Amino acid sequence: MIGIGIGFKWFIFVVAALVATGSSLMMVTRKNPIHSALWLIVTFFSVAILYVLLNATFIAVAQVMVYAGAIMMLVLFVIMLIHLEWGAQWKRKLSFAKLIGGVVTIMLFLQVLAGVFTYSDAGQKGVYSAQKLAQLGNARAVGTLLYGKYAFAFEIASILLLVGIVGAVLLARKRKD
Repeated sequence: MIGIGIGFKWFIFVVAALVATGSSLMMVTRKNPIHSALWLIVTFFSVAILYVLLNATFIAVAQVMVYAGAIMMLVLFVIMLIHLEWGAQWKRKLSFAKLIGGVVTIMLFLQVLAGVFTYSDAGQKGVYSAQKLAQLGNARAVGTLLYGKYAFAFEIASILLLVGIVGAVLLARKRKD
């Protein structure tokens, strides 16, 4: 984002981060699954804004098109198709599993906070500098890394996705019979 002042970028970052955090909290605390899915869409858009601030426009567009668009429409379609209503099933009593889950959640949150506040920028630099990335383009840089250095990991992820799809089809076929 060339031409925008650092103060304005910081303001947009803080607003997008707060909206992402708030909408994710709203997502996990709603009883109605449709409302949760809609809050997740708000979270995806907020994360896309953060990607734009990092000059990763290709990733931001992919975030909006794939996650906020296609995936969430599929999730909403499935929720409406099977008539999920959890409001009547929820009970407000405290169980041992909920207590352990809350303690683990708080511990993980504190670990993330410790990592954020002890962060240093002394790690390994990326393959592309800002000038090289501007010259090459985001999509080409992602493609070069994905099909070059990370080709094996990409293929493993593709195979796992294929196995998941085949497993879902087999489970659906068994239920139908």
